[in-house]
Amino acid sequence: MKADVKDPGLAAAGKLKIEWADRQMPVLTLIRERFAGSKPLAGQTIAACLHVTTETANLMRTLEAGGAKVALCASNPLSTSDEVAASLVKDFGISVFAVRGADRDLYYRHISSALDVKPTITMDDGADLVSTIHTERRELLPGIRGGTEETTTGVIRLRAMAAKGDLEYPIIAVNDALTKHLFDNRYGTGQSTVDGILRATNVLFAGSTVVVAGYGWCGRGFALRAAGLGAHVIVTEIDPVRALEAQMDGYRVMPMAAAAPLGDLFVTLTGDLRVIRREHFERMKDGAIVANSGHFNVELDLEALAAMAASRRAVRPEVEEFRLADGRRIYVLAEGRLVNLAAAEGHPATVMDMSFANQALAAAFISARASSLEKKVYAVPKEIDNEVAQLKLRALGTSIDALTDEQRQYLASWEMGT
Repeated sequence: MKADVKDPGLAAAGKLKIEWADRQMPVLTLIRERFAGSKPLAGQTIAACLHVTTETANLMRTLEAGGAKVALCASNPLSTSDEVAASLVKDFGISVFAVRGADRDLYYRHISSALDVKPTITMDDGADLVSTIHTERRELLPGIRGGTEETTTGVIRLRAMAAKGDLEYPIIAVNDALTKHLFDNRYGTGQSTVDGILRATNVLFAGSTVVVAGYGWCGRGFALRAAGLGAHVIVTEIDPVRALEAQMDGYRVMPMAAAAPLGDLFVTLTGDLRVIRREHFERMKDGAIVANSGHFNVELDLEALAAMAASRRAVRPEVEEFRLADGRRIYVLAEGRLVNLAAAEGHPATVMDMSFANQALAAAFISARASSLEKKVYAVPKEIDNEVAQLKLRALGTSIDALTDEQRQYLASWEMGT
């Protein structure tokens, strides 16, 4: 078994963390137990490019229980838990290629190493596996049956590929499952982004002005948590419907240029590039803090900020100060990478339980149905979404009503009228 992790001696600490998360992931545990008996992934080889966290470790264990051979690499240079990576290799026999703080060259070498297993199924968080396969490893395409994508950013990239006719195998957009984005993106990102900012800075949210760039589900979740802590929230948007929703949710809405002089803390959650640019940095107040929780660090134009800076220095772990020529200081968290993972531990295991349950069931769906799928991006089948929700409710000890025969007939007909 090949692997590249920072220190195998960290495995014991990693195993404790994996076990702790597992206790909070009952849906994935139920699926793992079922997979161990039915082996729906027998004969499949899965290359996964995901955040190497405790929750991801339990997904990898589930895929292996289902009969798959698995190789894992990191989807972000600062999202890897070196303890978890070591434990996956030593305690669970899973090939892992991930080191926290990897530079760009090592990051892509790890992607290549994961692809060397010759996957039949890919599992992405940002579409780096898919894009690498389509540009540099096209010899792998004939053997790939399908893939899954975990994030909004990745789904956007993959839909663009499909629209241009460039996508060479089917992808299931796990991000678009209701039991993923309504919970993981809103509650997971909302809480973990606050957690990362607080760990890095220890600032007080109450009374501060927080600018939230993007009002998708991640932006909604973070805005809700920031407001709950007493912050004055400003939302910037390019979508008129989402902007209107933010306005009606009680937030101020304005362009970033207008928000720049007002904000104490800026957080991007859009999935696009250069959301905060030179003209915005030029208008920020002394001491403004800037962070990203929208997947890639391209959301912040850090090259422009570096060019503007007369000096720069690290002032706390995951906090870098850029001092401008006029003396103003702007603080960037976690190198502009995902602050919730780089400065904290990412989403709580309870919410990732649903996201990764969707991943596991989607992989099994591809294994069984790939021959009938076209080269395009698919929604998660509704039956999978509903099954994950039902299993989660059961794990929480919550029961719900069921339609009576009369109600079912009423909904299926038009003759009964009102």
